[in-house]
Amino acid sequence: MKDLSIVIPLLNEADSLPELHQWIATVLQKEQLSYEVIFVDDGSIDNSWEVITALQNKDINIKAIRFLRNYGKSQALHAGFEKANAKVIITMDADLQDNPEEIPGLFHMITQENYDLVSGWKKKRYDSVLSKNLPSKLFNAAARATSGVKLNDFNCGLKAYKLDVVKNINVYGEMHRYIPVLAKNEGFSKIGEKIVQHQARKYGETKFGINRFANGFLDLITIWFTSKFGKRPMHFFGLIGSFLFAIGFCFATYLGADKLFFNQAGRLITERPQFYIALTCMVLGTQFFLAGFLGEILLQNKSNTNARYKIAEII
Repeated sequence: MKDLSIVIPLLNEADSLPELHQWIATVLQKEQLSYEVIFVDDGSIDNSWEVITALQNKDINIKAIRFLRNYGKSQALHAGFEKANAKVIITMDADLQDNPEEIPGLFHMITQENYDLVSGWKKKRYDSVLSKNLPSKLFNAAARATSGVKLNDFNCGLKAYKLDVVKNINVYGEMHRYIPVLAKNEGFSKIGEKIVQHQARKYGETKFGINRFANGFLDLITIWFTSKFGKRPMHFFGLIGSFLFAIGFCFATYLGADKLFFNQAGRLITERPQFYIALTCMVLGTQFFLAGFLGEILLQNKSNTNARYKIAEII
């Protein structure tokens, strides 16, 4: 078994790949670590795949996966994790903003200090303050508060994992931001952080816009809910449904008793606002309860066999 599997998702990074490959090889050969580099081409429309193929012809340590189209970073990481088979798995971006010189330090934190996962922290960044730095700080603060994982930089692509971690987490949608949370939910609790060097982008343009933070907050709500109620949706939907139905039933009982015993003027129940409160609460309560019930059925019968991406080629 090799010491390191380095998983690198990429999209249109042809210019940076030769330099990145040479940099990684220089660092790891100096450290005398056995390794494999797994490039995952997430539907690039430039000549990234041709560059990867040329590099692989010169270096037997390179493996690569090419998607049929662009599926997203989470799916690219998942495919890389499926293929990886080393003691320690490192993930990093292909744009040269992650420094390969950090890899040995991350490796030793996993192997010698026995961390399950170590996340990089780009304490000093070279990104735009308004478009990336400030939104990132807000996002990280919200993620810490809701997840309980005390990391300063959830978004850093430079991370290290034990092999067991990547084989037991399910990275889907856009959940690559929350891999530490996913790991914690699976019982991998020793999560560390290491300050890493961040570098300005050398080639091309960033693939991420300001909208990624809006999506990030929505994903944060999703992962909070699934981690808390994903195993028992009835505990959430059923509780709300029962509460609303009980309120509606109480109003309905009151209206019925009042009509039978006290309403001498013959006022119609439908003319009273309490009737609509009762009706709305009972309908909503029933729907919430059914949502929880259906969620439990789906949970019992769910299947993870559906492919989330299509691979065009593997080398």
